[in-house]
Parts: sequence; structure tokens; C-alpha cells
Amino acid sequence: YMCEIGLTLSELTWIEKHIHRLTREKRVPTHWHSSPQEVSVPTPYGTVLIMILEYPVLLTLEPLIDALAAGNTVIVKPSAYAPATSAVMEMIIKETYPPEYVRMITGGRQENQALLTQRFDKLFTGGKTVGREVLRHAAEYLTLSPWNSVGKSVIVDSTAKIPLAARRIVFGKYLNCGQTCVAPDYILCDVSIKDALLAAIQKEITRQFGDRPLDNPDYGKIINEKHFERILGLIAKEKIICGGESDSSTLRIAPTVLTDVSWDDPVMGEEIFGPLLPVLTIPLVDEAIRN
Repeated sequence: YMCEIGLTLSELTWIEKHIHRLTREKRVPTHWHSSPQEVSVPTPYGTVLIMILEYPVLLTLEPLIDALAAGNTVIVKPSAYAPATSAVMEMIIKETYPPEYVRMITGGRQENQALLTQRFDKLFTGGKTVGREVLRHAAEYLTLSPWNSVGKSVIVDSTAKIPLAARRIVFGKYLNCGQTCVAPDYILCDVSIKDALLAAIQKEITRQFGDRPLDNPDYGKIINEKHFERILGLIAKEKIICGGESDSSTLRIAPTVLTDVSWDDPVMGEEIFGPLLPVLTIPLVDEAIRN
């Protein structure tokens, strides 16, 4: 509810409350050599394509709400990784909107490629792989393409309140098993507080998920087997100080903390999008900023 449905309902409520203000005519000043016309009427872009992978409810329905409120027509291409969610949203969309206003296209890579050969007036996308492909096609027509970008790191210096920092890091990192764009991929911490921070993080993992997270019914799973195996491939077992357990039958990977990680390790080479937290040390905050 917090990450998907609640935020979607909040967006809908806000738009309903402010739609009249957002769409009314506005008087704007013009330069002396321009037309004397001073009325600006909000104009829709046209047809919008929403193609997203993560948060299949929020990042599909939230931009859909905004695009429709602005007077656009919309084609929605949900993630093939969440077919059950897509089926529910397709049912809602078909019951709510005529197909000339909103149309959902399901499928995988072939459907994505077919859609991207079409010309849209605005694209909404995200993620590294899909986003790069969408933006490559958008560049051909200079199509406006907002991109849902990702977070990367957290810096913890010697002035930090260690228990509070650990609580926030554990919550933000392991939310949805790390499958969220705002999860920190790694921590840069002052070398003088490394041991204290690691101990606090381990304590917080136990507090938030229990002694055996894989047995916790409220702890989630990785979206599919492909990404389950990808994430396991990023774990250097000799660098685990906490977690590392997994269950292939449920696609669960325990909250895992890695230390003594270098920039050359596989886990540092890509967006993790899973419950792995590498911790790197730095002597000074200025060095972290330079890196």
C-alpha cells in the first residue's frame, strides 16, 4: 500500500482537487515585439506512451492519471515481469476508458520493439536497459522523454547518529527486497565508524525482519528466477558479514551486507536491484564526493 496503491490514490486525489486550477486559462506577459495575445491555454502533448518495468501499479497508473488529466491519449505497456498485476490493470482500464483514450498493450520484447517504431508525442520510461532503448528511439523524433532514474549511494560520516542512520539505511535498502529505484546501491562510510555502523545495520536487520528473514511471511521475494540468479551471482561469499542465505523455491534472498568490497567487484558494476548492501570505507567525505 505504501509503495504502490497508496501513492497512486494520493496522486489521483491531488489531481482531482487541483484539476480546475491546472487546466484553466492563464494570462501571461509577452514581450513588446510579440503578439499582443496574453491568454495561455494548457495544450496536451498528444499521444503518450508509458513503458515502465518497476512498481507496475504506481509507475503505470500515476503517469496515466497525469497524462489523462492534461488531455492526452495514452498507450500503456506494462512490464512482462508482473503478468498478474498487468491483468488486473488491463481489466480496470478496459472497464473505465474507451479504447480511443487509453489502450494497454501486453507482451514482451517483441511488443516493445513494435511500439518503439511508432511516433509518440511523449514517452515515460525508466530503468537502465529499457530506458536506454526507449530514449534511443525517442531521439529520432526529439520526443520528450521523462526518465524515472535511480538512486546510488549513501554517505555516512563520523558525525552521524549511527543507530538512526542504520535504521533508515536498512529500511530504504531492503524495502521490496531492494527492488526499488530509490534503494541505495552501496554505502560509503568513514573508516572510523565502519565497525559501529556494520553492527548497527545487523541489529536493525534483525529488528525489522527477524532472526530468520527467509521465514518471515512479510518479507518479499525476487520478481522472477532470472533476477534471482543474477543477484546471487553478485555475491562474493567471502565478503558476507550478514545474510547471504537464499531459497530457490520461494525466490527469496536474505538481507545481505558485504564488506571489504572494491570498485572492481561485480556487485559494484551495475544497479543491484536486490537485497545486497556493499559497504565501502573512505577516509574523508571529500574523497567520497570525488569518487
